[in-house]
Amino acid sequence: MPVITVQELKNYTSFDAVKARSDAQLTDDIIQAEADIFVYVGHEFPPSQYPTVPMRVKLAAKKLAEYYALSALDESAVKGYKSEKIGDYSYQMADDAGLRGKPEITSLLDPFVKAVVTETPKVRMRYL
Repeated sequence: MPVITVQELKNYTSFDAVKARSDAQLTDDIIQAEADIFVYVGHEFPPSQYPTVPMRVKLAAKKLAEYYALSALDESAVKGYKSEKIGDYSYQMADDAGLRGKPEITSLLDPFVKAVVTETPKVRMRYL
């Protein structure tokens, strides 16, 4: 069961460039966002425990999927360009220009993080 649909992502975003991406591309962005969320919380929100996906998780998925869609559109950010020169024209991007990084979603997802149970190792020692 997907966390969000392509239509939900299109309704959420205010970027025309994201809305213009194909449904297949947006599906890939959503899959990547869901994978990040599932790794962070430690589970995939099974229907037996979550009949509906919580709204906080949906919002986190929308934010991440939008980020991945925008980052795929920004060739200069993907290639790591900081400046460019074409003939007599040149420009340099500021350090905080463009995408700054993934959106902060931990506060949305923290209530759903599954505790990891670790056992302490049992060691027996004997005299030789």
